[in-house]
Parts: sequence; structure tokens; C-alpha cells
Amino acid sequence: MSVKFNVALLAVTAALFAQPAFSQGHEKVFGRKGDPNKVSRTIELDMSDAMRFAPAQLLVKQGETVRFRLKNSGKVMHEMVLGTMHELKQHAEMMKQHPGMHHAEPSMVHVGPGKTGVLVWQFTGAGEFHYACLFPGHFEAGMVGSIKVAP
Repeated sequence: MSVKFNVALLAVTAALFAQPAFSQGHEKVFGRKGDPNKVSRTIELDMSDAMRFAPAQLLVKQGETVRFRLKNSGKVMHEMVLGTMHELKQHAEMMKQHPGMHHAEPSMVHVGPGKTGVLVWQFTGAGEFHYACLFPGHFEAGMVGSIKVAP
């Protein structure tokens, strides 16, 4: 293996372990995987090839468990990843450097073209958080939304 490859592998591994927002099994500052039997409401979201979510702004209550029903009305793969803006920016940079990287977390869902996906999340922390599509170019094109969690 080349030195460059080893350094790149080490950097990716360190970044993944240093980012608690994307570590499996850990509660995030904004919540945790929700119990589908305790959903208080369903929010419909559309993901389009215009690189937009509709709606792009959401309001939820702290403690609320939400079912996101995500429709990909486009012709390319999209995803919804929940996080703080800082975490999403860092993750987007990693995705640009390693576009073939595959991962699955309770705070994200991938939705194929013309398909529908579901993500259930309990918002335990108040504040402003975000959701984004982190496939290379999507985030940079503005495929991001905000979630205000009211106490």
C-alpha cells in the first residue's frame, strides 16, 4: 500500500471516530432513533433534482417523535441526514473526498429515484438543527433544510 493511501485511510478512520453525531448507537445532541410505536406525527418531505427539500423549514417540539416520509421525486439518488450544520459540513467534505463511501446511521435515510423512504426520530434537545443531502454536489447546491426544536 502506498503512503498516501495509508494516510488517507487513517484520516477517514479518525474523522469517523471523532464525529459522535455519526456514531452508531449514540444519542446525538438533537435526539435519537425514534420508536415507530410512539410517533406523534408524520412529516412529508419531497426531495427533488432541483437539489431542494420541500418543505425546507420545520418546527417540532422537544421530546416529539416524528416519522419523516421522504419522497424522491427526482431521477438520482438522494438522502436525508440529520445533524448540526457543523457536522453536516464536515460530513459533506468527507463525502466529496470519498464519494463511494457507504454507511447507514439511524439519523439518515437513502431514497432511490421515484421511491419513498422513512426515518423515525425523537428530538430530545431544543435548538436549531438541519437536514441535508450529502451526496457530492447536492449539499453545495443548497439541498439543506432547518429544524427548529422548541422546548
